[in-house]
Amino acid sequence: MAKKELAKEKKEFALPPENYKYIAIGFAIIVAGFLLMLGGKSDNPDEFSREIFSFRRITLAPVVVVAGFVFEIWAIMRKPRRQE
Repeated sequence: MAKKELAKEKKEFALPPENYKYIAIGFAIIVAGFLLMLGGKSDNPDEFSREIFSFRRITLAPVVVVAGFVFEIWAIMRKPRRQE
C-alpha cells in the first residue's frame, strides 16, 4: 500500500521546470524571427515591390529562426545542474 502512495505523490514532468523556461524563451526567439519576415507587400497587386528582398527578410529573419530552433534543441537536451 505504501508503494502506491509514493507513486501517487511523485508525479514529475519529463523535464525539469528550468528547461521549460528555456523552451519558452526559444519559442519567443522563433516567433520573433517570423515577425521579422512580415511585410514588404505591394499596395497594388499589379506592381512589383523590391522591398520583399530586404536584408531583414532574406537574411536576418531566417538566421534568427534557425537560432531559435538550435536554442530549443539545447533547451530540451540540457541536463540540470546537481544541487549538492
